[in-house]
Amino acid sequence: MPQRDRLVEDLIEAHFDVAVSIARRYRNRGIDTDDLEQVALLGLTKAAHRFDPGAGHDFLSFAVPTIRGEVRRHFRDCGWTVRPPRRVQELQARIGRAQDELPARLGRAPRASEIAEHLDVTTDDVVEALSVDGCFTPAAFETPVGDGTATVGELLGSPDAAFGAVEASVMLEPAVRRLSARDRRIVYLRFYEERSQREIGDAVGLTQAQVSRVLARILADIRDVLGSEAPVA
Repeated sequence: MPQRDRLVEDLIEAHFDVAVSIARRYRNRGIDTDDLEQVALLGLTKAAHRFDPGAGHDFLSFAVPTIRGEVRRHFRDCGWTVRPPRRVQELQARIGRAQDELPARLGRAPRASEIAEHLDVTTDDVVEALSVDGCFTPAAFETPVGDGTATVGELLGSPDAAFGAVEASVMLEPAVRRLSARDRRIVYLRFYEERSQREIGDAVGLTQAQVSRVLARILADIRDVLGSEAPVA
């Protein structure tokens, strides 16, 4: 056992830089590089303890997938800012392995359709899984998009006052429909044409004081119809 322990330590020390290099391939994805290196070294340690030289494989061909798998599991469990469904996470891990294996066979980066065929899944599933890569670290609002003339933040929607107006119109329409023709005209003059009470009085043949009382009654009637005590603007 002491001899095996020394051999394990020798393997770890000899391949320390390999583990660090693998970890750094995953930096800038939302997890601290120091944490990634620790996870990669844990994978190296596991590989060194599990390695069987009698199996006919060299250590690197056994250790690299183990280290990479450990790092990817860490991302899967700890690195999501927005967590997609489990099936998508698992498929993305399989895609990552395929992206490491297929270039040696194809001599180039694999297409989504080739990855799908290799994994026996649909191309749509592969595209969906690849699209969640940004869930590790979402783009900042200041990130340029397209030709660089706009940022993510500039392309995002913002509250639109028109939506409130549409909602109010839909809610008020049944209540306004119950008003008399004169009352509807007063509402139109006051809230659509924004006339003063004196101007409304001149238009409908009432005094300013009468217009004020009529408006108060109309608003009270509308509140009753809507079943709310909140003021109607």
